[in-house]
Amino acid sequence: MKTQGMKQNNRLVNALFLAPTLTAFILVVIIPFFMGLYFSLTDWNGAIQNKITFVGLKNFSIIFSDVKFHYSFLVTTVYTAANVVVINLVALILALLVTSNIKFRNFYRSGFFTPNLIGGIVLGYVWQFIFVNAIPGFAKTAGIDSLTSSLLGKGVSALAAIVIVGSWQYAGYIMMIYVAAIQNVPVSLLEAAQIDGATFLQRTKAILVPLVAPAFTVSTFLTLVNSFKQFDVNVSLTNGGPSGQFAGKVVKATEFLALNIYNTAFTRNRMAEGQAKAVVFFLVLVIVSLVQVYFNKKKEVEM
Repeated sequence: MKTQGMKQNNRLVNALFLAPTLTAFILVVIIPFFMGLYFSLTDWNGAIQNKITFVGLKNFSIIFSDVKFHYSFLVTTVYTAANVVVINLVALILALLVTSNIKFRNFYRSGFFTPNLIGGIVLGYVWQFIFVNAIPGFAKTAGIDSLTSSLLGKGVSALAAIVIVGSWQYAGYIMMIYVAAIQNVPVSLLEAAQIDGATFLQRTKAILVPLVAPAFTVSTFLTLVNSFKQFDVNVSLTNGGPSGQFAGKVVKATEFLALNIYNTAFTRNRMAEGQAKAVVFFLVLVIVSLVQVYFNKKKEVEM
């Protein structure tokens, strides 16, 4: 009886400690989520709540015929694919560098991680100055004609510029995950392979990569989700520009999904339609994330 009473007491204590966090999660996440689902099925305009009319799937039919939304989905997918590859490749290279025997490796770790501490809005404006003024100005002085025009002036180069900024900001953070995984690899395995004559690339491919496979799963998931949700750098660096054409319509060449949803809801004041886009965005992100984790976990087992 005494043991049972202690268990009940522990459950009560655990519930009391959990209550504030659970309450905040319900108020900030769960309730707004279901309210958003409801508003996506109405003509809600964000202001006059007493005149809300239920319209069913009308908002979803509108967005699925919206060429600008289709383009935003496409360009976000392209950006995400490029960003995931570049960030993880750079992060792995940096991790291998700072776990080697080079001098000042702890200083390099701090330096590579520092860009992640800078806010996306500030980062976007700083890099906007670099792309618009600093690089073209230097190119004119040095006589490099190919760099005298801003990267933000054309759709493809502007997309590449966002990838550069995103990688510069986030690669240091992902590097730390790889560093933790590499440090857990037994040194004796790498030394034995080196004694047997294996080159650095052979040791990396045959030993290091399979043993840090869980880190690849986590890092890919984080970069995938963050790339799909990219908003602050997108706003401050290009604000969706420059203009382009897609399926015979004028579109913003770098307007990602999050920015498209924001513009729909707050710039064009179509709150319900923007909420419907957010619901679709959420479902796509969940499906893509689950598929990515499933295949990465399967790959871990094969390794």
